[in-house]
Amino acid sequence: MSTYVYMRILESAPRRYDLGIRLLSFGRVDAMYEAVATAATAGAPGARILEIGCGTGNLTARLLAHGAVVTAIDQDPEMLAVAREKLGDDARVTLREMAAVEIADRFPPQSFDAVAATLVLSEMEQDEQAYVLAAARRVLRPGGRLVVADEVEPPGLWGRLAHAALRWPVAVLTYVLTQTSTQAVRDLAARVRAAGFTIREERRLGGTGVGLVVAVPSDDARERDVVA
Repeated sequence: MSTYVYMRILESAPRRYDLGIRLLSFGRVDAMYEAVATAATAGAPGARILEIGCGTGNLTARLLAHGAVVTAIDQDPEMLAVAREKLGDDARVTLREMAAVEIADRFPPQSFDAVAATLVLSEMEQDEQAYVLAAARRVLRPGGRLVVADEVEPPGLWGRLAHAALRWPVAVLTYVLTQTSTQAVRDLAARVRAAGFTIREERRLGGTGVGLVVAVPSDDARERDVVA
């Protein structure tokens, strides 16, 4: 899973999105969705989960399979249309067309047991990332969990240089075709901490360029950070 800048090309053709992401991830994207769903639901059927940037509903389907009640948002109506077809008339899911920056205004404080996001922060500027993470904290109940999986920069100067060299040609192509791109998140855990969270788990998903962070609002933390 070397890069996700191609996501921007795929998002312009939602019905090809699932196949494209599967190819880009060498079939490992399902493991990412499962890891996020497992962490977000924490074995609690009926958990109320806000999914940010649901796309075509792949993570949404995993969350439902784990027994969650899901409010899934995305600002792309075509992606949501595909998600509606995929998810059918399951009464446990609500799909809403809205941007991530709207969640603090559209949902009451402490209204969700978990907030989940996959491959979303890498599409945002740093100030937008900070705002969305702070908004996620606001809508989480006491003891609620934030679960984020996204493309991350590797540690160390040489690792970052190699990563940038691999991404650059794809980033240029993506920008030419779509006028937007994504940017790997540098130190995802630090950004989550800065938004007022305590990290419970941080790890790379095996064989991918994706990092997984599980966190709780700092005021509710009772345990020391665990870094896996």
